[in-house]
Amino acid sequence: MLDIVEKLEVRLRDLDEALADPANLADRQKLIELNRERRQVEEILTVGEDYRKIKLGIKEAAQIIDESSDDELVAMARQELVACEERLEEVEKAFRIKLLPKDPVDDKAAVVEIRAGTGGDEAGIFAGDIFRMYQRFADRKAWNLEVFNSNPSSAGGFKEIVFSLTGETAYGTMKYESGVHRVQRVPTTETQGRIHTSAVTVAVFPEAEEVDIRVDESDLKIDVYRSSGPGGQSVNTTDSAVRITHVPTGLIVTCQDEKSQHKNKAKAMKVLRSRLYDKMMSEQRSKTEAERRSMVATGDRSEKIRTYNFPQGRVTDHRIGLTLYRLAAIMAGEVDALTDPLRQRDQEHRLKLAGI
Repeated sequence: MLDIVEKLEVRLRDLDEALADPANLADRQKLIELNRERRQVEEILTVGEDYRKIKLGIKEAAQIIDESSDDELVAMARQELVACEERLEEVEKAFRIKLLPKDPVDDKAAVVEIRAGTGGDEAGIFAGDIFRMYQRFADRKAWNLEVFNSNPSSAGGFKEIVFSLTGETAYGTMKYESGVHRVQRVPTTETQGRIHTSAVTVAVFPEAEEVDIRVDESDLKIDVYRSSGPGGQSVNTTDSAVRITHVPTGLIVTCQDEKSQHKNKAKAMKVLRSRLYDKMMSEQRSKTEAERRSMVATGDRSEKIRTYNFPQGRVTDHRIGLTLYRLAAIMAGEVDALTDPLRQRDQEHRLKLAGI
């Protein structure tokens, strides 16, 4: 591990030299790549230096205990040794996690699709609740939220809503939300106080740019039609809504929230690229990372991942057996109370597989 710290220091010096090279200064894309790598190396090295300091502290304290005849100095060294050993395991684990290969898509924006599932009107209402939960989460994280398409339900909430979240590690955080979210509560329409169970499906994709995946125009079937949702006269009286079908895969994306057909098409293409990119990445992972099909890593949209029990104020994530009696706070946007433990479990799983 100490050898790795030294190698990181060498790499950081090499990167600084490369960033000062006039040939690289003239290449904007090269500069972006070098700066990105430098930030990553510096971030890892910061933890690595902490690890080295602790190891050095342990070595020096042990040497004093073995060689010194000064009782007071030995007593101080013993205290220092205990303090360093207590910190060593935590810092070493943090260093190992930093050394894990970073998923390049974690820094991308996230495209999120929420759809009402079983449960009739109550499922649509809960879809709206989940959307507002993510809205508040986005506010807490200082992410930008943009709605691409929405289909309100008659009882409130949504039959479907598609939106993007842009900000630091948006996809890397939100990817753990893919799956079936189940709710247990007494609907407002229930006259006898019976608890009903409903569900919504959440799908999260990394937002793909044109450089990530090329979509051939000849593979697309594009239909325009009149919006069926709210939005004013120009939305409801013009053919501004857009439906794009990717013929080879059968994927269909619709967008009708904008008044402009051009804007709706641009948003629909963003969602389509993201779905195709996710499909491509999933196929690659299934071939090369079969062992990583664990409770967190799959992102399987057919899997029941979480239950929100309103009568008990309880949220349970079934993938890691985590139960929190903080339902109100989580619905108010404290979603990181769930995503942080999921990320930690995923990191532990990856450390085990990587043998770091």
